[in-house]
Amino acid sequence: MTAAVRHILVLPDRDSAEEVAAELPGRFALAAEPQLVRDALAGEDDAEDAQWLVVVEDPHCRIDRGALDSLVVPYDGWVE
Repeated sequence: MTAAVRHILVLPDRDSAEEVAAELPGRFALAAEPQLVRDALAGEDDAEDAQWLVVVEDPHCRIDRGALDSLVVPYDGWVE
């Protein structure tokens, strides 16, 4: 049995994160809605210096990482 995976998509701003989160259900069969999380950079207090994370639960390991990369790269994002 394969362990569940949590994909973390890192995006430069909230608008990009919201757009990616809205696209995910149409592209992948998600078990749950993706979560948006603000990730302030270490030592930074300014909200402009925050990255946004889109957390995608993948309990059955069915989401292709390459497909996620293709989704976030146009937004200057990446997958961790």
